[in-house]
Formats: sequence, C-alpha cells, structure tokens
Amino acid sequence: MGDQGCLFCEIVKGERGAHVVMERPEAVAFLDSRPLFKGHTLLVPRVHYETLTDLPGELLGPFFGYAQLLAGAMESVLGAAGSFVAMNNRVSQSVPHLHVHVVPRNRKDGLRGFFWPRQKYESDNEAAEYAGRLAAALGADGGEVGSGQGE
Repeated sequence: MGDQGCLFCEIVKGERGAHVVMERPEAVAFLDSRPLFKGHTLLVPRVHYETLTDLPGELLGPFFGYAQLLAGAMESVLGAAGSFVAMNNRVSQSVPHLHVHVVPRNRKDGLRGFFWPRQKYESDNEAAEYAGRLAAALGADGGEVGSGQGE
C-alpha cells in the first residue's frame, strides 16, 4: 500500500483530522477514534512503515521513548493506575501502518488481560524447543534473562 491511501499517513500530513497529543520529528501520537478507554492513544512513525520489523533500527529508541512518555502521561495527567501498551503486526492490524496503542488502565476497568485465550506448552521440552528455534534464528545463545513464566 505504501503511504498512498493510508489513513495514518493522512493524519501525519494533516490531510485528515485527528486529536493530536504529541508531534515529534520521528513520530506523531493522536487519540484513537474508537478508544478502549478515554485517552487511548495511537503512536505512529511519521514515515510509513507497515510493521515493527520494517522500522529502521535507529528509530527504535526514539519511537519507544515516545511510547514510554505516553505511558507516563496516562498516569500523571489522566490519573490512571497504569497503562496497556500493545501493537499488532499484520494480523489484527486494522491500519497497515505501524502503530502502538497506549491505553490508560485502572483496576476493575473491565479489560481482562489479553484478548485471546492463553495456551500452555505440553512440556518443558516443548518450550525449550521453541526457545531454541527462536534463539538460533536470532543468533543468540539461548541464555535465560527472565523466568519465562508468563512475564
């Protein structure tokens, strides 16, 4: 699709209205028109990238730094107890332009964890096999950082 006909590119260029909450050289954030909760914000790179894997490495730090600022604002400005920060890549991505959802959260707000049922590995061996395949693809040694238990 490129940026031709992209709803988010139109917002970034000022060709389509949106309630903008942040404008930076690399990114723009605006309110979601169909929020989960009031204040639900979408953060998009100014340049059209479809997915996270398309975003150049040098933009990762600044881009997620802006997500961090937005998450903090959910608490300090909106009085939320926390936030939900998420993105989809292709599957369930309603607009094919990379975007991060930053949603204010409060206890007992009605949003229940993830939006899909969780699964379990059949065994520790199966989990180790998946971890090994991913680590090999990443050129990693597969060393543990966290417990991996649903963090």
